[in-house]
Amino acid sequence: MLTIFGQGGRFCDGVSRRSFLTIGGFAFGGSAFGFPGLGMADVLRSDSLGKGKPHKAVINVFLAGGPPHQDMWEIKTDAPSEIRGEFRPIPTNVPGIQICEVFPKLAGMMDKAAIIRSVVGLKNRHDSFQCMSGWLSNDLSNLGGRPSLGSAITKLRGPADPSVPPFIGLTEPTRHAPWCDPGIPGFLGAAYSAFKPDGPGMENMKLNDITLERLQDRRRLLASIDNLRRDIDRTGAMEGMDAFGQRAFDVLTSSKLLDALDLSQEDPQVVPRYGDCKPYQYQYDGAATRNDHLLIARRLVEAGARCVSLSYGRWDSHGQNFDLVRDHGSKLDQCLSALIEDLEVRGMLNDVTVIVWGEFGRTPKINNNAGRDHWPQVSCAFLAGGGIRTGQAIGATNRLGEYATERPVDVQEVLATVYHNLGIDTATTTLTDPTGRPQFLVDANPIDELI
Repeated sequence: MLTIFGQGGRFCDGVSRRSFLTIGGFAFGGSAFGFPGLGMADVLRSDSLGKGKPHKAVINVFLAGGPPHQDMWEIKTDAPSEIRGEFRPIPTNVPGIQICEVFPKLAGMMDKAAIIRSVVGLKNRHDSFQCMSGWLSNDLSNLGGRPSLGSAITKLRGPADPSVPPFIGLTEPTRHAPWCDPGIPGFLGAAYSAFKPDGPGMENMKLNDITLERLQDRRRLLASIDNLRRDIDRTGAMEGMDAFGQRAFDVLTSSKLLDALDLSQEDPQVVPRYGDCKPYQYQYDGAATRNDHLLIARRLVEAGARCVSLSYGRWDSHGQNFDLVRDHGSKLDQCLSALIEDLEVRGMLNDVTVIVWGEFGRTPKINNNAGRDHWPQVSCAFLAGGGIRTGQAIGATNRLGEYATERPVDVQEVLATVYHNLGIDTATTTLTDPTGRPQFLVDANPIDELI
Protein backbone atom coordinates (compact mmCIF):
# COMPACT_ATOMS: atom_id res chain seq x y z
CA MET A 1 0.00 0.00 0.00
CA LEU A 2 0.92 3.60 -0.51
CA THR A 3 1.69 4.36 3.13
CA ILE A 4 3.57 6.97 5.14
CA PHE A 5 3.84 5.96 8.75
CA GLY A 6 3.49 8.61 11.41
CA GLN A 7 1.49 9.57 14.42
CA GLY A 8 -2.26 9.28 14.52
CA GLY A 9 -4.66 12.10 13.98
CA ARG A 10 -7.19 12.89 11.32
CA PHE A 11 -7.54 15.37 8.52
CA CYS A 12 -10.64 17.53 8.19
CA ASP A 13 -12.36 15.09 5.84
CA GLY A 14 -12.06 12.25 8.33
CA VAL A 15 -9.19 10.45 6.65
CA SER A 16 -6.59 9.38 9.19
CA ARG A 17 -3.01 10.54 8.82
CA ARG A 18 -1.90 6.92 9.03
CA SER A 19 -4.06 5.92 6.04
CA PHE A 20 -3.33 9.13 4.19
CA LEU A 21 -1.65 7.45 1.26
CA THR A 22 -2.94 3.90 1.52
CA ILE A 23 -4.80 4.16 -1.76
CA GLY A 24 -2.96 2.61 -4.59
CA GLY A 25 -0.80 -0.29 -3.56
CA PHE A 26 2.54 1.56 -3.65
CA ALA A 27 4.94 0.93 -0.77
CA PHE A 28 6.44 4.20 0.37
CA GLY A 29 8.09 3.09 3.61
CA GLY A 30 11.69 3.98 4.45
CA SER A 31 13.01 0.68 3.12
CA ALA A 32 10.38 -0.80 0.81
CA PHE A 33 9.56 0.57 -2.60
CA GLY A 34 6.93 -1.83 -3.78
CA PHE A 35 6.21 -0.54 -7.25
CA PRO A 36 8.61 -2.41 -9.57
CA GLY A 37 10.77 -0.42 -11.89
CA LEU A 38 10.49 2.82 -9.96
CA GLY A 39 13.75 2.82 -8.02
CA MET A 40 14.56 6.12 -6.34
CA ALA A 41 17.78 6.58 -8.27
CA ASP A 42 15.77 6.44 -11.48
CA VAL A 43 13.25 8.94 -10.19
CA LEU A 44 15.98 11.42 -9.46
CA ARG A 45 17.56 10.99 -12.89
CA SER A 46 15.84 14.00 -14.38
CA ASP A 47 17.34 13.65 -17.86
CA SER A 48 15.10 10.66 -18.56
CA LEU A 49 11.74 12.04 -17.55
CA GLY A 50 8.90 13.60 -19.40
CA LYS A 51 10.57 14.71 -22.63
CA GLY A 52 8.24 12.82 -24.96
CA LYS A 53 11.05 11.99 -27.39
CA PRO A 54 11.37 8.67 -29.24
CA HIS A 55 13.28 6.20 -27.13
CA LYS A 56 15.16 2.97 -27.70
CA ALA A 57 13.35 -0.14 -26.54
CA VAL A 58 13.28 -3.93 -26.83
CA ILE A 59 10.49 -6.49 -27.12
CA ASN A 60 11.84 -9.85 -25.99
CA VAL A 61 9.63 -12.73 -27.18
CA PHE A 62 10.56 -15.93 -25.36
CA LEU A 63 9.57 -19.20 -27.09
CA ALA A 64 9.36 -21.26 -23.93
CA GLY A 65 10.31 -24.91 -24.17
CA GLY A 66 12.93 -24.67 -26.89
CA PRO A 67 11.89 -24.14 -30.54
CA PRO A 68 13.15 -26.60 -33.19
CA HIS A 69 15.80 -24.70 -35.12
CA GLN A 70 15.75 -27.10 -38.08
CA ASP A 71 11.97 -26.77 -38.48
CA MET A 72 11.90 -22.98 -38.50
CA TRP A 73 14.77 -21.03 -39.99
CA GLU A 74 17.07 -23.67 -41.53
CA ILE A 75 15.19 -26.56 -43.11
CA LYS A 76 17.46 -29.56 -43.72
CA THR A 77 16.31 -30.77 -47.13
CA ASP A 78 19.45 -32.88 -47.66
CA ALA A 79 19.17 -34.77 -44.37
CA PRO A 80 17.76 -38.33 -44.17
CA SER A 81 14.05 -38.67 -43.45
CA GLU A 82 14.50 -39.49 -39.75
CA ILE A 83 16.10 -36.06 -39.36
CA ARG A 84 14.67 -33.95 -42.15
CA GLY A 85 11.10 -33.73 -40.91
CA GLU A 86 7.90 -32.79 -42.71
CA PHE A 87 8.45 -29.17 -43.69
CA ARG A 88 9.66 -27.71 -46.92
CA PRO A 89 11.56 -24.44 -47.26
CA ILE A 90 10.08 -21.45 -49.03
CA PRO A 91 11.95 -18.51 -50.55
CA THR A 92 11.96 -15.13 -48.86
CA ASN A 93 12.14 -11.68 -50.40
CA VAL A 94 15.90 -11.83 -49.83
CA PRO A 95 17.58 -13.92 -52.55
CA GLY A 96 19.30 -17.00 -51.16
CA ILE A 97 17.44 -17.09 -47.82
CA GLN A 98 14.79 -19.73 -47.27
CA ILE A 99 12.71 -20.43 -44.16
CA CYS A 100 9.97 -22.86 -43.13
CA GLU A 101 6.73 -22.91 -45.08
CA VAL A 102 4.68 -22.01 -41.97
CA PHE A 103 6.12 -18.48 -42.08
CA PRO A 104 4.92 -17.03 -45.41
CA LYS A 105 4.27 -13.53 -44.04
CA LEU A 106 7.73 -13.31 -42.45
CA ALA A 107 9.23 -14.64 -45.65
CA GLY A 108 7.78 -11.64 -47.43
CA MET A 109 9.56 -9.21 -45.10
CA MET A 110 12.90 -10.93 -44.53
CA ASP A 111 14.58 -7.76 -45.77
CA LYS A 112 13.46 -6.21 -42.47
CA ALA A 113 14.81 -9.02 -40.28
CA ALA A 114 17.85 -11.15 -39.57
CA ILE A 115 18.09 -14.81 -38.59
CA ILE A 116 20.80 -16.37 -36.46
CA ARG A 117 21.03 -20.07 -37.23
CA SER A 118 23.97 -20.86 -34.94
CA VAL A 119 23.27 -19.70 -31.38
CA VAL A 120 25.53 -21.53 -28.93
CA GLY A 121 26.33 -21.35 -25.22
CA LEU A 122 22.85 -22.33 -24.03
CA LYS A 123 22.34 -24.94 -21.33
CA ASN A 124 19.81 -27.75 -21.00
CA ARG A 125 17.61 -25.84 -18.58
CA HIS A 126 13.92 -25.19 -19.00
CA ASP A 127 13.88 -21.55 -17.98
CA SER A 128 14.05 -18.10 -19.54
CA PHE A 129 17.09 -16.92 -17.59
CA GLN A 130 19.70 -16.99 -20.36
CA CYS A 131 17.37 -15.36 -22.88
CA MET A 132 16.51 -12.62 -20.39
CA SER A 133 20.02 -11.95 -19.09
CA GLY A 134 22.68 -13.85 -21.05
CA TRP A 135 23.87 -15.58 -17.87
CA LEU A 136 23.20 -18.81 -16.00
CA SER A 137 20.75 -18.67 -13.12
CA ASN A 138 23.41 -19.66 -10.59
CA ASP A 139 25.86 -16.94 -11.60
CA LEU A 140 26.42 -14.54 -8.67
CA SER A 141 23.57 -16.33 -6.89
CA ASN A 142 25.16 -15.49 -3.53
CA LEU A 143 24.54 -11.82 -4.35
CA GLY A 144 21.03 -12.29 -5.72
CA GLY A 145 21.92 -13.29 -9.26
CA ARG A 146 22.63 -11.37 -12.46
CA PRO A 147 20.13 -8.67 -13.41
CA SER A 148 18.03 -9.29 -16.47
CA LEU A 149 18.07 -7.08 -19.54
CA GLY A 150 14.97 -5.19 -18.45
CA SER A 151 16.25 -4.59 -14.93
CA ALA A 152 19.61 -3.38 -16.20
CA ILE A 153 17.94 -0.99 -18.63
CA THR A 154 15.77 0.34 -15.81
CA LYS A 155 18.84 0.97 -13.67
CA LEU A 156 20.90 2.54 -16.45
CA ARG A 157 18.23 4.54 -18.28
CA GLY A 158 15.34 5.02 -15.89
CA PRO A 159 11.83 5.69 -17.21
CA ALA A 160 11.31 7.19 -20.64
CA ASP A 161 7.95 8.54 -19.48
CA PRO A 162 7.16 9.49 -15.88
CA SER A 163 3.85 7.62 -15.93
CA VAL A 164 4.97 4.28 -17.45
CA PRO A 165 7.24 1.67 -15.80
CA PRO A 166 10.34 1.15 -17.94
CA PHE A 167 10.31 -2.66 -17.57
CA ILE A 168 7.06 -4.57 -18.10
CA GLY A 169 6.56 -8.35 -18.12
CA LEU A 170 3.57 -9.70 -20.04
CA THR A 171 4.43 -13.29 -19.12
CA GLU A 172 1.37 -15.03 -17.70
CA PRO A 173 1.58 -17.60 -14.89
CA THR A 174 2.47 -21.09 -16.12
CA ARG A 175 2.45 -24.41 -14.31
CA HIS A 176 6.14 -24.69 -15.11
CA ALA A 177 6.98 -21.45 -13.34
CA PRO A 178 10.46 -20.76 -14.85
CA TRP A 179 8.80 -20.23 -18.24
CA CYS A 180 6.86 -17.21 -17.02
CA ASP A 181 9.83 -15.36 -15.56
CA PRO A 182 10.09 -12.01 -17.41
CA GLY A 183 13.60 -11.47 -16.05
CA ILE A 184 14.75 -11.01 -12.48
CA PRO A 185 16.36 -7.89 -11.00
CA GLY A 186 19.16 -9.95 -9.48
CA PHE A 187 21.53 -8.07 -7.23
CA LEU A 188 19.89 -4.75 -8.18
CA GLY A 189 16.98 -5.52 -5.88
CA ALA A 190 13.20 -5.63 -6.11
CA ALA A 191 12.83 -1.99 -7.17
CA TYR A 192 14.12 -3.03 -10.60
CA SER A 193 11.68 -5.92 -11.09
CA ALA A 194 9.32 -6.06 -14.03
CA PHE A 195 5.87 -4.56 -13.59
CA LYS A 196 3.40 -7.39 -14.30
CA PRO A 197 -0.07 -6.22 -15.33
CA ASP A 198 -1.64 -9.59 -14.53
CA GLY A 199 -0.19 -9.74 -11.02
CA PRO A 200 -0.37 -7.66 -7.85
CA GLY A 201 1.05 -4.71 -9.75
CA MET A 202 -2.27 -4.10 -11.45
CA GLU A 203 -3.75 -3.33 -8.04
CA ASN A 204 -1.24 -0.48 -7.91
CA MET A 205 -3.09 1.19 -10.74
CA LYS A 206 -6.52 1.21 -9.11
CA LEU A 207 -7.72 4.22 -7.18
CA ASN A 208 -9.91 2.09 -4.90
CA ASP A 209 -12.82 4.55 -4.99
CA ILE A 210 -10.57 7.55 -4.34
CA THR A 211 -11.33 10.31 -6.86
CA LEU A 212 -8.58 12.19 -8.63
CA GLU A 213 -9.80 15.38 -6.95
CA ARG A 214 -9.34 13.80 -3.57
CA LEU A 215 -5.91 12.57 -4.59
CA GLN A 216 -4.96 16.11 -5.47
CA ASP A 217 -5.96 17.12 -1.94
CA ARG A 218 -3.74 14.39 -0.57
CA ARG A 219 -0.93 15.68 -2.76
CA ARG A 220 -1.15 19.17 -1.30
CA LEU A 221 -1.31 17.76 2.19
CA LEU A 222 1.84 15.73 1.61
CA ALA A 223 3.92 18.84 2.19
CA SER A 224 2.42 19.22 5.66
CA ILE A 225 3.59 15.84 6.89
CA ASP A 226 6.74 16.76 8.76
CA ASN A 227 6.90 13.97 11.31
CA LEU A 228 8.96 11.58 9.22
CA ARG A 229 12.41 11.14 10.62
CA ARG A 230 14.69 12.17 7.78
CA ASP A 231 17.74 11.05 9.62
CA ILE A 232 16.89 7.34 9.78
CA ASP A 233 18.56 6.67 6.47
CA ARG A 234 21.93 8.37 6.22
CA THR A 235 22.30 7.28 2.61
CA GLY A 236 19.88 10.02 1.59
CA ALA A 237 17.01 7.73 0.60
CA MET A 238 14.60 9.50 2.92
CA GLU A 239 15.68 12.88 1.61
CA GLY A 240 14.68 11.73 -1.84
CA MET A 241 11.34 10.34 -0.80
CA ASP A 242 9.41 13.38 -1.96
CA ALA A 243 10.78 12.87 -5.46
CA PHE A 244 9.91 9.19 -5.30
CA GLY A 245 6.42 10.04 -4.08
CA GLN A 246 5.96 12.40 -6.99
CA ARG A 247 7.11 9.69 -9.40
CA ALA A 248 4.73 7.05 -8.10
CA PHE A 249 1.92 9.59 -7.92
CA ASP A 250 2.40 10.35 -11.60
CA VAL A 251 1.99 6.66 -12.46
CA LEU A 252 -1.03 6.22 -10.22
CA THR A 253 -2.96 9.21 -11.54
CA SER A 254 -2.08 8.84 -15.21
CA SER A 255 -4.20 6.76 -17.54
CA LYS A 256 -1.34 6.19 -19.96
CA LEU A 257 -0.33 2.73 -18.76
CA LEU A 258 -3.89 1.48 -18.44
CA ASP A 259 -4.75 2.89 -21.85
CA ALA A 260 -1.81 1.03 -23.42
CA LEU A 261 -3.05 -2.24 -21.90
CA ASP A 262 -6.60 -1.67 -23.18
CA LEU A 263 -6.92 -3.05 -26.72
CA SER A 264 -10.41 -1.60 -27.05
CA GLN A 265 -8.63 1.70 -27.64
CA GLU A 266 -6.61 0.30 -30.56
CA ASP A 267 -7.56 0.97 -34.18
CA PRO A 268 -10.13 -1.78 -34.96
CA GLN A 269 -8.41 -2.35 -38.30
CA VAL A 270 -5.12 -3.13 -36.58
CA VAL A 271 -6.24 -5.72 -34.03
CA PRO A 272 -7.36 -8.38 -36.56
CA ARG A 273 -3.99 -8.24 -38.32
CA TYR A 274 -2.37 -9.73 -35.21
CA GLY A 275 -4.90 -12.58 -35.05
CA ASP A 276 -7.00 -13.79 -32.15
CA CYS A 277 -4.60 -16.72 -31.49
CA LYS A 278 -7.41 -19.10 -30.60
CA PRO A 279 -7.95 -21.89 -29.95
CA TYR A 280 -4.90 -22.39 -27.76
CA GLN A 281 -3.23 -25.68 -28.61
CA TYR A 282 -0.38 -27.70 -27.07
CA GLN A 283 -0.29 -25.41 -24.04
CA TYR A 284 -0.06 -28.05 -21.30
CA ASP A 285 2.11 -26.53 -18.51
CA GLY A 286 3.29 -23.59 -20.59
CA ALA A 287 2.13 -20.28 -22.02
CA ALA A 288 -0.67 -19.70 -24.50
CA THR A 289 -0.05 -18.35 -27.97
CA ARG A 290 -1.20 -14.85 -27.08
CA ASN A 291 -0.92 -12.94 -30.34
CA ASP A 292 -2.48 -9.93 -28.66
CA HIS A 293 0.50 -9.71 -26.32
CA LEU A 294 2.69 -8.62 -29.23
CA LEU A 295 0.23 -5.83 -29.98
CA ILE A 296 0.09 -4.84 -26.32
CA ALA A 297 3.90 -4.85 -26.27
CA ARG A 298 3.95 -2.37 -29.13
CA ARG A 299 1.42 -0.17 -27.34
CA LEU A 300 3.44 -0.28 -24.11
CA VAL A 301 6.64 0.71 -25.91
CA GLU A 302 4.77 3.49 -27.67
CA ALA A 303 3.54 4.67 -24.28
CA GLY A 304 7.06 4.75 -22.83
CA ALA A 305 8.21 1.27 -21.79
CA ARG A 306 11.87 0.47 -22.51
CA CYS A 307 11.69 -3.32 -22.21
CA VAL A 308 8.70 -5.61 -22.61
CA SER A 309 9.25 -9.35 -22.22
CA LEU A 310 6.69 -12.04 -22.92
CA SER A 311 6.44 -15.81 -23.23
CA TYR A 312 4.79 -17.07 -26.40
CA GLY A 313 3.52 -20.65 -26.61
CA ARG A 314 4.99 -23.91 -25.34
CA TRP A 315 7.58 -25.33 -27.73
CA ASP A 316 8.73 -28.38 -25.73
CA SER A 317 7.88 -30.73 -28.58
CA HIS A 318 8.89 -34.19 -27.30
CA GLY A 319 5.83 -35.40 -29.20
CA GLN A 320 3.82 -34.12 -32.18
CA ASN A 321 6.59 -31.68 -33.06
CA PHE A 322 5.35 -30.96 -36.56
CA ASP A 323 1.72 -30.44 -35.58
CA LEU A 324 2.89 -28.08 -32.84
CA VAL A 325 5.09 -26.05 -35.19
CA ARG A 326 2.23 -25.77 -37.69
CA ASP A 327 0.00 -24.39 -34.96
CA HIS A 328 2.46 -22.19 -33.06
CA GLY A 329 4.45 -21.19 -36.12
CA SER A 330 1.52 -20.02 -38.22
CA LYS A 331 0.19 -17.96 -35.32
CA LEU A 332 3.62 -16.48 -34.67
CA ASP A 333 3.95 -15.70 -38.37
CA GLN A 334 0.79 -13.59 -38.24
CA CYS A 335 1.45 -11.61 -35.07
CA LEU A 336 5.20 -11.15 -35.53
CA SER A 337 4.82 -9.91 -39.11
CA ALA A 338 2.04 -7.57 -37.94
CA LEU A 339 4.28 -6.23 -35.18
CA ILE A 340 7.17 -5.53 -37.55
CA GLU A 341 4.88 -3.83 -40.06
CA ASP A 342 3.20 -1.87 -37.28
CA LEU A 343 6.51 -0.61 -35.91
CA GLU A 344 7.65 0.42 -39.38
CA VAL A 345 4.44 2.28 -40.21
CA ARG A 346 4.67 4.17 -36.93
CA GLY A 347 8.31 5.11 -37.48
CA MET A 348 9.41 3.01 -34.50
CA LEU A 349 11.24 0.11 -36.13
CA ASN A 350 14.68 1.68 -36.06
CA ASP A 351 14.34 2.35 -32.34
CA VAL A 352 12.70 -0.89 -31.20
CA THR A 353 14.55 -4.20 -31.24
CA VAL A 354 12.38 -7.30 -31.56
CA ILE A 355 14.03 -10.58 -30.61
CA VAL A 356 12.37 -14.02 -30.77
CA TRP A 357 14.12 -17.09 -29.35
CA GLY A 358 14.02 -19.93 -26.83
CA GLU A 359 16.19 -21.61 -24.23
CA PHE A 360 17.73 -24.23 -26.59
CA GLY A 361 17.14 -26.16 -29.83
CA ARG A 362 15.75 -29.63 -30.55
CA THR A 363 17.40 -32.93 -31.45
CA PRO A 364 18.23 -33.61 -35.08
CA LYS A 365 16.75 -37.11 -34.88
CA ILE A 366 12.97 -37.42 -34.67
CA ASN A 367 11.88 -39.66 -31.81
CA ASN A 368 9.23 -42.40 -31.82
CA ASN A 369 6.53 -39.89 -30.83
CA ALA A 370 7.12 -37.70 -33.90
CA GLY A 371 8.87 -35.26 -31.57
CA ARG A 372 12.27 -33.76 -31.01
CA ASP A 373 14.01 -33.72 -27.64
CA HIS A 374 16.30 -31.17 -25.96
CA TRP A 375 19.37 -30.06 -27.92
CA PRO A 376 21.36 -27.25 -26.26
CA GLN A 377 24.29 -27.68 -28.66
CA VAL A 378 22.76 -25.16 -31.05
CA SER A 379 19.68 -22.96 -31.29
CA CYS A 380 18.35 -20.02 -33.28
CA ALA A 381 17.08 -16.47 -33.02
CA PHE A 382 15.02 -14.06 -35.11
CA LEU A 383 15.69 -10.32 -34.85
CA ALA A 384 14.16 -7.22 -36.38
CA GLY A 385 14.40 -3.48 -35.84
CA GLY A 386 16.74 -1.61 -33.55
CA GLY A 387 18.85 -0.33 -36.43
CA ILE A 388 20.45 -3.70 -37.16
CA ARG A 389 21.61 -4.68 -40.64
CA THR A 390 18.75 -6.82 -41.87
CA GLY A 391 18.12 -9.12 -44.82
CA GLN A 392 20.65 -11.73 -43.76
CA ALA A 393 20.99 -15.15 -42.19
CA ILE A 394 23.98 -15.49 -39.89
CA GLY A 395 25.68 -18.83 -39.27
CA ALA A 396 24.75 -22.34 -40.26
CA THR A 397 24.68 -25.85 -38.88
CA ASN A 398 25.92 -29.04 -40.50
CA ARG A 399 23.78 -31.16 -42.83
CA LEU A 400 22.05 -32.86 -39.91
CA GLY A 401 21.52 -29.72 -37.81
CA GLU A 402 23.72 -31.06 -35.02
CA TYR A 403 26.17 -28.23 -34.43
CA ALA A 404 27.27 -24.86 -35.78
CA THR A 405 29.64 -25.08 -38.72
CA GLU A 406 29.60 -21.41 -39.68
CA ARG A 407 29.84 -18.42 -37.37
CA PRO A 408 28.83 -19.78 -33.95
CA VAL A 409 27.10 -16.93 -32.10
CA ASP A 410 27.24 -17.06 -28.31
CA VAL A 411 24.06 -16.22 -26.42
CA GLN A 412 25.87 -13.33 -24.75
CA GLU A 413 26.73 -11.85 -28.15
CA VAL A 414 23.00 -11.68 -28.87
CA LEU A 415 22.34 -9.81 -25.62
CA ALA A 416 25.33 -7.54 -26.28
CA THR A 417 23.77 -6.65 -29.64
CA VAL A 418 20.47 -5.75 -27.99
CA TYR A 419 22.29 -3.54 -25.47
CA HIS A 420 24.15 -1.91 -28.38
CA ASN A 421 20.84 -1.19 -30.11
CA LEU A 422 19.69 0.49 -26.90
CA GLY A 423 22.75 2.76 -26.93
CA ILE A 424 24.56 0.92 -24.13
CA ASP A 425 28.23 -0.01 -24.59
CA THR A 426 28.79 -3.42 -23.02
CA ALA A 427 32.57 -2.98 -23.18
CA THR A 428 32.50 -0.09 -20.70
CA THR A 429 29.17 -0.16 -18.88
CA THR A 430 28.98 -1.85 -15.48
CA LEU A 431 26.53 -2.27 -12.62
CA THR A 432 27.75 -2.16 -9.03
CA ASP A 433 26.94 -5.28 -7.04
CA PRO A 434 26.18 -5.26 -3.28
CA THR A 435 29.87 -5.74 -2.46
CA GLY A 436 30.77 -2.58 -4.36
CA ARG A 437 32.34 -4.41 -7.28
CA PRO A 438 31.53 -3.38 -10.87
CA GLN A 439 29.92 -6.13 -12.95
CA PHE A 440 29.75 -6.04 -16.74
CA LEU A 441 26.34 -6.53 -18.34
CA VAL A 442 27.61 -9.44 -20.45
CA ASP A 443 31.01 -10.86 -21.23
CA ALA A 444 30.82 -10.50 -25.01
CA ASN A 445 30.78 -8.00 -27.85
CA PRO A 446 27.85 -7.23 -30.20
CA ILE A 447 27.50 -9.27 -33.37
CA ASP A 448 29.61 -7.51 -35.98
CA GLU A 449 27.39 -8.63 -38.84
CA LEU A 450 24.38 -6.87 -37.34
CA ILE A 451 25.76 -3.51 -36.23
